[in-house]
Amino acid sequence: MVDQVTDPAGVPSALRHAEEVMGTVVSFDVRGGEPGAVRTALEEAIAGLHRVDEVFSTYRADSQVSRLGRGEVTLEQCDPEVAEVLASGAEAERLSDGWFSTRYEGRIDPTGIVKGWAVERAARHLAASGADGVSVNGGGDVQMYGVPGPHRPWRVGIADPLRPGGLAAVVSAADAAELAVATSGTAERGAHIVDPRTGRAAVTDLVAVTVVGPRLIWADAWATAAFAMGSRQALDWLESLPDVEALLITAGDEVRCTGGLAARLG
Repeated sequence: MVDQVTDPAGVPSALRHAEEVMGTVVSFDVRGGEPGAVRTALEEAIAGLHRVDEVFSTYRADSQVSRLGRGEVTLEQCDPEVAEVLASGAEAERLSDGWFSTRYEGRIDPTGIVKGWAVERAARHLAASGADGVSVNGGGDVQMYGVPGPHRPWRVGIADPLRPGGLAAVVSAADAAELAVATSGTAERGAHIVDPRTGRAAVTDLVAVTVVGPRLIWADAWATAAFAMGSRQALDWLESLPDVEALLITAGDEVRCTGGLAARLG
């Protein structure tokens, strides 16, 4: 159900919705814009996420990615988005020196990048509809555009993996036309992040990595790769990436940050 909140003058101030899709809950918070156009864009964004699930899910035997992995179809026979996502995955693998991969147990598996790509695309579609502010949260990974109100930036709390219910930090999107926040770690799903070099669960001193940058597709991929690397190598690598800041928390409760992260907290 879409929740539309209005101000006393009857002008919609917020359009909110939560959708179960892609094995998680995607939450939308859309501010301003022409109500009809925004609502239509929201419906299109939701339909787009369900289409992504149909095409990319590795849990569906009939998905295009599953069929591609079994050799039943070629890449050219799949939707163009499949080639787009796999190309982005290949770029992430190159830039991370192999710490990110779109393969698992010898088969194509774009799980580590497709959610960020899909959530970012949904948020961009809503922003293009004329909304003043858009925040789309896909299972804790968030893409933001614009502002939720005059002189009010979007803000995202980073959960403390060692203190359930607590926050390790709060990221502010002040003065950013677009900003994404993505976290990889063991607190919610256990040891699910794979080391591409061994094919097994990553052995690392980290419990969580949060990456902040303009686009969720890359923030999501960088968080996954950085977690697999471990804190020392990951921090140096993340510092080398343009327009990227990060917060790393180790199992020993040590917090490490990139040099420019402080400017994004508040």
